[in-house]
Formats: sequence, structure tokens, C-alpha cells
Amino acid sequence: MLRKSKPKSDVAKITFAVPADRSTAVSVVGEFNEWDPSAHPLRKRSNGTRSVTIELPVGRSWEYLYVTTDGAFVADPDAELHVPNPYGGSNSVLTT
Repeated sequence: MLRKSKPKSDVAKITFAVPADRSTAVSVVGEFNEWDPSAHPLRKRSNGTRSVTIELPVGRSWEYLYVTTDGAFVADPDAELHVPNPYGGSNSVLTT
């Protein structure tokens, strides 16, 4: 699940959230953090979901994936768009 706040300037706040039933995701990786699994870990919330909010420049598209507890890279089923990646899977895409 992706939530975008209305940009107040040239930056948008994006919240990446994984429902409790899909809570094996532990971080979000993408072009915005050089695909670094330690850059944006998802924090467990009291309702069982995991989420993180980051700020991204507006006016472009960003590819991203979730990383699970076993190190697998997983596309966001709720993403706006999916594009093929060079590993035989697909990356999720969001536009700011």
C-alpha cells in the first residue's frame, strides 16, 4: 500500500506500508536509495502493519521493491505500474 501526501513544494512524502498479512517485508529499496536494504527499514506499528515514510522529489517516476525477511525482492501488488527488471521479475513504479 502506498500513500502520497500532497506536495507542498518540490518534495512529496511517500508512505510505504505493508498490511499485517503481508508483514514479511522488512524494507523498501529502489532508485531513491540505490537499492540499499538497510536504508529504509519498515517499522512495525501497533496494528501489525509495517511502514516507513520518505521524502522524494516530485516530477518523476521511481522504481522500487520490498525486501522480505528471507532476502527476497518482491514487487508491490498495489503499485501504480510494474515494469520488467533485468532479473526476470518486475519492479513496482510510483510517480511523485
